[in-house]
Amino acid sequence: MAEVYEEARKKLARDLHDGPTQSVAAMAMRLNITKRMIIKDAKAAAEEIVKLEELAHRTTKEIRHMLFTLRPLILESQGLTAAVQAMADKMMETFSQKVVVDIDEKATQQLEMGKQGVIFYIIDEAVNNARKHASAESIIVRLRQFEPGVLLLEVLDNGVGFDVSIVTQSYDKRSSSSLGMVNLRERSELVNGLLQINSKPGKGTKVQVYIPLTEEAADRLHHARRKR
Repeated sequence: MAEVYEEARKKLARDLHDGPTQSVAAMAMRLNITKRMIIKDAKAAAEEIVKLEELAHRTTKEIRHMLFTLRPLILESQGLTAAVQAMADKMMETFSQKVVVDIDEKATQQLEMGKQGVIFYIIDEAVNNARKHASAESIIVRLRQFEPGVLLLEVLDNGVGFDVSIVTQSYDKRSSSSLGMVNLRERSELVNGLLQINSKPGKGTKVQVYIPLTEEAADRLHHARRKR
């Protein structure tokens, strides 16, 4: 779990730089302009202050969402299903992004807390990738029993999709455009999981992670992959 939390901290730093940090810088710049506007055009200045207030509220929501995903206390107290549902609720509240959660409780009961934490961060990464890049109307998160000893996690969206081969090439080169895939693969490996991504431009995206619960299941899973 220490590795997972460290990766989550790095992700938080990137997200803060890309989101709230730029928003705060923009607010400072616009406030400076608004101060000069007050003398020349009080009405326009008042309208700008209202917009700045809205931006401040939105930025506050984004920061709260990021802090939640860094270490969701509900994960430790109530488990994976409750944590994912809370994340989905915050996605709607913060970004107006619909996320449907369909998790089989019998599946989560087979997972030790450490694995639940890793799976939460896999879901968080996949959902955020879909929100940022897919322009999806809705995102679906599913976790169920696939076969004895193996769970299947799926994150599906009905967004714009992408060419998997191009992103895979970027991943092999470890370019910045493939950070999402890098994080998904590394986190899947922490649970000895098998990651598959299916997508086509205009056809949405399906992220699947097959999660073995035993060493025997892991051997069976990865042996089947090598035979393909």
